[in-house]
Amino acid sequence: IRAIVCARGGYGLTRILDRLDPTLLLRDPKPIVGFSDATALLAWAYAAGVRGIHGPVVVQLGTLPLLETERLVRLLTDPAPLGRLPWPIETADDGRYVGHLIPANLTMASMLVGTRWPLPLDGAIALFEEVGEKPYEIDRYLTQLEATRALYGVEAVLWGELVRCVDPNPPTGEPDPADAAQRVIADRLDAFATPCAFGAPIGHGDRNTAVPFGAACELDLDDRVLTIVDGAVA
Repeated sequence: IRAIVCARGGYGLTRILDRLDPTLLLRDPKPIVGFSDATALLAWAYAAGVRGIHGPVVVQLGTLPLLETERLVRLLTDPAPLGRLPWPIETADDGRYVGHLIPANLTMASMLVGTRWPLPLDGAIALFEEVGEKPYEIDRYLTQLEATRALYGVEAVLWGELVRCVDPNPPTGEPDPADAAQRVIADRLDAFATPCAFGAPIGHGDRNTAVPFGAACELDLDDRVLTIVDGAVA
């Protein structure tokens, strides 16, 4: 077995992490592929010393653009780095930031704080995505990550898809604007003095581009481009 690709997302991977033997994975390294709830499994593998891939699960493979399935196959079979990614990045910040790329579901990033498998965010370019969380819940997760100092050493945060992250019945009685979640994120990260950008096609949307978990990268907010300089496999 040269790779493990999660069949689907959902919930429950945190239930089994303490039953997994990291020495077995390290003895015969292989990338684990998944996203969303699989963030926990990617963090576990990284802590064991094996780089995974944040990318499509099996049930997505028949519906994603061919380009994205080809990219996943390339990451699994070719050690060459992805290089400069042509993503439509938008930001009000500037500067160039270097670190290891940590793609993750925002809720799972919050839930892993205090466990034996927290996301390695110190010195990282965090790449968060989310689905179905209301703007006030996103505010809560980000504030918790800051309060626990999990965001303290993050170089910058790039955001992927924010799918159905609206509140159909907000306290104001008025419908949320379409960009309510993005506004909350920009407000919170500005308060934390953390550079922020949007536009990565990863997560629960129509593309879910595969990227290596923990790979060295550079986020250039002046030119609005992410460059990945490590491969996913040896």
